[in-house]
This record gives sequence, structure tokens and C-alpha cells, in this order.
Amino acid sequence: MNREGLDLLQQGAGELGLKIESQLPAFERLFDLLQEGNTRLNLTALKTEEDIVLKHFVDSLTCLRGNYLEGSLSVLDLGTGAGFPTFPLALVRPELHFTPVDSTRKKIDFVRETALQLGLDQVVPLVGRAEALGRDPEHREQYDRVVVRAVASLPVLAELALPLLREGGLLVAQKGDITAEELNAGRRAAGEVGGKVQVVDPFELPILGDARTLIIIEKLKPTSSKYPRREGLPTAQPLFWNAAPKQAR
Repeated sequence: MNREGLDLLQQGAGELGLKIESQLPAFERLFDLLQEGNTRLNLTALKTEEDIVLKHFVDSLTCLRGNYLEGSLSVLDLGTGAGFPTFPLALVRPELHFTPVDSTRKKIDFVRETALQLGLDQVVPLVGRAEALGRDPEHREQYDRVVVRAVASLPVLAELALPLLREGGLLVAQKGDITAEELNAGRRAAGEVGGKVQVVDPFELPILGDARTLIIIEKLKPTSSKYPRREGLPTAQPLFWNAAPKQAR
């Protein structure tokens, strides 16, 4: 990462109220590992230094808005891809314990090796799908937080994430612009699976100004045993929502 990239990272983090000087060498190493891995595995469509710094690193750090990820919490990163938001969050919040999950083994292999290279012992990757994990006693209702970056519509996220949360846990969902229709469907879906939308926080991505919305859903009671539905069904037939689901990356 060159000086311009480091300055962008510090500026973006600073706009979020974060001081990351001591973590800059680790971010540089993460950038190098991602670039090298991308040549072999096509991990992300983002190629330029500016895009990676702002749309992966800084964008991931926006999940810290509102202080919902404070303390020694168990955090499942649903649909982590190449390790986002896990890696930036783990670098600045080492007290968090991350389980980054993705259904693509090559991506999880990369995340595992990168965590090893960065010395992030608190990051333990897992290959799997949310529908299966949500019915597995080792994972169902076991996590304090689930974080997710725009992998699906809000009703889908609610059905997939809330079964993984213990009561009192929070889904921290980062999305772009969200329509009133999707938000209303998300509220209904959250209620159906034991939760409630508590916060809708619209903001702009530092420096770029892209629209983002951080949505916080609290798990209020146990999720019915009929959720999540079988693999693929939550996405194909979202609860209370007829719009085509948006893809992640």
C-alpha cells in the first residue's frame, strides 16, 4: 500500500472517530495478502488501491458506528467473502472473537491463511451456509452478534441471522440505500423470527460519500424451530417480500 492509500485509510477511519496508527502495518500486510490472493483466486471485484482501502477497509469499519461491537463478544460474519468486515474489525477490536462464514471453500481457505499470517488467533473461519448453521445446535442461538454486509434483502438477512443469535444479541446489517418497502418487510420478518428492528442509521461512506444504512435488529425471544427454512428458500421466497434479492459483491 502506498502513502496515498495509507493516508486515505487514516482519513476514512478518522471520520469514523477511529485512531488506527498502530494498526497501519497490519492493514498494509492485509492489503498485500489480498492482492496476492486475488491473482490466484479472484476473491473480489475491487482491484485498485483506492477501492480496496475505501470500499473494503473503511467500509468494514463503519460497522463500528453506534458502539454495537464493544467488549469481548462472539461475532459471526455471515457471507464474509475474502474476510470483510472481519479483518478490519479484528485489527481494531482485538477483543472480539470472529467466526467468518462463507459457503465458498476457497474463500474460507484464504481467510484462514490470512488470519494466520496476521496473527489473528481470535478469527476462526468456517465453511457453511446460514440455513444449515442455523439448525446446528453448535451454532444456533450461540452468538452475541451477527455482522453482514449487504448480502441480501433485509427479510432474508433477518431469517438467516436471527436463528444464530442468542436472546439479547444483535444483527448488525450494513446496507446501501433501503426503500420503505424493504424496511417494512424486514420489520415484519424480524418479528416473525423473534426480533425487532431497533435502529435504522443512514449515513455516507467516508470520503466517497456513497449511501449506507446500518440496521440493528435485536433478538428478543427464541426463534421458532421452523426457521431458517431449507437451503435456498429464504432467498428464493423472502418473508413478506416479493422483490428480487440483491447480490453481494
